[in-house]
Amino acid sequence: MRSRFAAYRDGDAAWLLSSWHPSTRPADLDLDEDVRWRGLQIVDTVDGGATDESGVVEFRATCLVDGELGVLHERSRFVREDGRWLYVDGDISTDPRPDTTRYRCIPATVPDATPNS
Repeated sequence: MRSRFAAYRDGDAAWLLSSWHPSTRPADLDLDEDVRWRGLQIVDTVDGGATDESGVVEFRATCLVDGELGVLHERSRFVREDGRWLYVDGDISTDPRPDTTRYRCIPATVPDATPNS
């Protein structure tokens, strides 16, 4: 989880894609250069230990976009394959909390492969 946050912060799409499970990995990522990732707080973990094959990490990541503070709150699912943890998917929280700002950070978009009609 921390290495993926660092990759978003540093704009390392190659690491993000290589640490993404093949069953859900997009062909490409379009990282938003206007998002400046600032901090990561691990809220909760379920499994994901040395002997586990899967795990869940709930986190809050803060960012700046156009000078406004934002928060991404997600529960991410990971699986271990060949000794490596791979991101499968996650559920993004859309419930406003009193201690969060109004802007929700979007870490990346998957370019639309469908030609325009």
